[in-house]
Amino acid sequence: MAANIYQHFRNEERAFIDSAQDWIDQSLNQYAPILTEFLDPRQAFILESLIRQESDLKFQFFGGYEAAERTRCLIFPDYYEAVQEDFEIELYEIHYPKKFAVLSHGKILGSIIATGIDRQYIGDIISDGEKWQVFIAKEVSHYIQLQLTKIGNVKVRIEQENYTDILTPKDGWTQEQTTASSLRLDNVIATVFNISRQRSKQMIETGKVKVNWTLSQRPDFVLGLLDIVSIRGFGRLQLQALEGKTKKGKIRLTLGVLRK
Repeated sequence: MAANIYQHFRNEERAFIDSAQDWIDQSLNQYAPILTEFLDPRQAFILESLIRQESDLKFQFFGGYEAAERTRCLIFPDYYEAVQEDFEIELYEIHYPKKFAVLSHGKILGSIIATGIDRQYIGDIISDGEKWQVFIAKEVSHYIQLQLTKIGNVKVRIEQENYTDILTPKDGWTQEQTTASSLRLDNVIATVFNISRQRSKQMIETGKVKVNWTLSQRPDFVLGLLDIVSIRGFGRLQLQALEGKTKKGKIRLTLGVLRK
């Protein structure tokens, strides 16, 4: 792989770039489809950028439903026709005593990871406000079904569902346009949620902010296309497009925003 590919991405993304290139090489060398783990939107963007340099390969992303944030990618030669079953994703509903307990995305994800399963095998976790469902890679779904018996102190069981029974998520993203003086993490959060830069910086440094589901405590972290930022108590945002600059030099942004 040409070393200059790295210069287009962050230093901390090099390990993922190497993995992505390995998937591409496997598909080329074996002349067969290769299925990735679940990817966040930023990783999917990087992988797509690399695949598009290989004119002989095709690809599809799928995460269990149309609006999925976390998706698996199938990389395949042009002779192959991909079908939904190729993505090996199963849908499970979490059954729990709804009258006596409240679940959350964080509690569910933490409990699944506590079974020893890596995040890369878990897709979206969705809710209609009462029921909860999770998309799981087929290769670990049986193990999770056996091991996940509690979420916090709440006894649960998970059962596989048909795709026709997918919940309609309660929360929905809205698209917003704004301008920002820079793409620093603290600056974008302050701009979108209309808080002071100092407060934004403090939230980041005290561990209340995640970028692509990973804790980020660097206020000067520079956001890139399709990064998803989660801010405890405020919601989430995604950098969807850069639309040039204003006459005063500010950056025009298109964002997906999910406000609490």
